[in-house]
Amino acid sequence: MRIACLQFAPQGGDVRNNLDCADAVLSRANPQNLDLLVLPELAFTGYNFQSLAQISPFLEPTTAGITSLWARVTALKYNCVVTTEYYNSAVTINADGETIANYRKSFLYNTDETWALEGPDGFYDGEINGLGTVAMGAFLLQQGLNTTYNTWLGIDLNPYKFGVPLIAWEFAQHVLRREVNLVVLSMAWMTREDTRPFSGEPDMESLSYWLALLEPLIRNDGEDEIIAVFANRTGIEGNATYAGTSAVLGIQAGEVKVYGILGRGERELLVVDTAARPTMQLVCGPKAETPSNCSSDSDSDSDQSLKSALSIQSSQYNYLYNVI
Repeated sequence: MRIACLQFAPQGGDVRNNLDCADAVLSRANPQNLDLLVLPELAFTGYNFQSLAQISPFLEPTTAGITSLWARVTALKYNCVVTTEYYNSAVTINADGETIANYRKSFLYNTDETWALEGPDGFYDGEINGLGTVAMGAFLLQQGLNTTYNTWLGIDLNPYKFGVPLIAWEFAQHVLRREVNLVVLSMAWMTREDTRPFSGEPDMESLSYWLALLEPLIRNDGEDEIIAVFANRTGIEGNATYAGTSAVLGIQAGEVKVYGILGRGERELLVVDTAARPTMQLVCGPKAETPSNCSSDSDSDSDQSLKSALSIQSSQYNYLYNVI
């Protein structure tokens, strides 16, 4: 499967320029033979709205606004499925320009609650021709006041209103119950790292957290690979600095294969082929079996090269990246 993530830096309310920027990234990359293209959350309107009045000028009719029109034209042009997000909904258009899914977020963040309602149907999953059984979600990170993971607030991937522990893994358990083979996540995930240096390195702390919340998929002993697509934005929007790090991962039998990943500050189209050899691999094992060359808790993940070993601690497991 050939999958693309369009990572760029949309600005709040600047719809025309955001559309042009997305088109420019695609034109520069000129992708061929795509199966799926995924964009970040609220890719064209911007995300960081604080009230219903602020976002109201940019609301769109269901599957009939500028976002859906762009997705339809792009799907026809590149002969692929396109998923992008508008006003609390992720719309998916097939290669024939037809709307095949319109998923509304299930778990809202408090910013969303000022201008949106929860989707009534729960997490989306369904069969999409050429892709298989697909689950969709959208999520963001709001920067907290301290450095514990408990301050990382999100939607869909995180527990509902944080009313249950993180290890409830509601979205991940849904993926397993529905025997999903492709997870598509449109994101507006903010970094907790220093906002000044905007390097080409991925935000490894963010990636670590995403994987921790998908731990049941990693622990699952099923034989089939689950592809996870993280399409995040980069750049700065008001007081929000986004983490970039869009990635396509393959999860299977206790391992995570990294087919491709972008840096925190890159404005690029990530294109991967999941039939090709992955670039890196993440292997998990019980904490008691932590390799001696794993990073300690005091190490700074953001200071390590992408090709360095990285220890990521979850509730029961350590994860170690190795270059293949």
